[in-house]
Amino acid sequence: MNDYLAGLTTEGINPETLMIDECTTEQMVRLVNQQDSIVPAAVAAEIPQIAKAVDVLHQVLKNGGRMFYIGAGTSGRLGVLDASECPPTFGTDPELVQGHIAGGDIALRVAVEGFEDNAEEGIALIERCGVTDKDAVIGISASGSANFVIAGLKRAAEIGAATIGVVNNKGSKLEDVADICISPVVGPEVIMGSTRLKAGTAQKLVLNTLTTCTMVKLGKTYNNLMVDLKASNIKLRDRSVRIITTATGVDFETAARYLENASMNCKLAIMMIKTGLDAEKAGQLLDQHEGSLKQAIRSISQVV
Repeated sequence: MNDYLAGLTTEGINPETLMIDECTTEQMVRLVNQQDSIVPAAVAAEIPQIAKAVDVLHQVLKNGGRMFYIGAGTSGRLGVLDASECPPTFGTDPELVQGHIAGGDIALRVAVEGFEDNAEEGIALIERCGVTDKDAVIGISASGSANFVIAGLKRAAEIGAATIGVVNNKGSKLEDVADICISPVVGPEVIMGSTRLKAGTAQKLVLNTLTTCTMVKLGKTYNNLMVDLKASNIKLRDRSVRIITTATGVDFETAARYLENASMNCKLAIMMIKTGLDAEKAGQLLDQHEGSLKQAIRSISQVV
């Protein structure tokens, strides 16, 4: 028996769900729901570490670096999911926030056994991605024992990249190789060791918070409006128009016209309406303020 694994909280047996196989359907559902309710408090306990990580990620991306999620199984899938949502939500280049899973993209759909134990592949991934000392690597592992993740973070640290761990146990092996370790401990799972449940939910909340807060600090929102979204389909075009009307007070038709004139760039359309500038000058002013719509608008107000 592996003493390290046996001592992990995520490998424990949950006394609250011992008789789940004898429950009625509603009792079973309530048990799962009750256990899920533990997750937000566990994440809240890690807010100081999450905030430190956000500040690091903000500086990395602001200075031209990238962020990489690496993980295996559920953890890897969650990293890929969070990374893949950044381009449509915040208008980022797909290379800026990347998600990588042990076993490659096929592992997103089917379990690829053994890759989480492959330290050499973790190292090779970091090298294939061309990680530099300008980047940040976030290793995700519920147990904190996945060699793929640990070796990847070690290699990233050797290169000089910032390293962040997301794990669901305190005192894990992953903690030893991360500059910052975020460890929401949610207790034993409803079904022993099934970390796709509470642990996965906690990881999802943490990753959402990391990217959302980092992007807000980078000026990717105006108030709480996602002004850098890409209007790539009917729903997102409609959302863009509604965002413009909310931010500026113009009617729907005017907002739609400005969106067209701004080449479907929601942020640029708002800048044009708010300042009276044409698309070229509004774009130049946004660039001067590193894409921060609020700062760019305020700069005009201060001049006036």
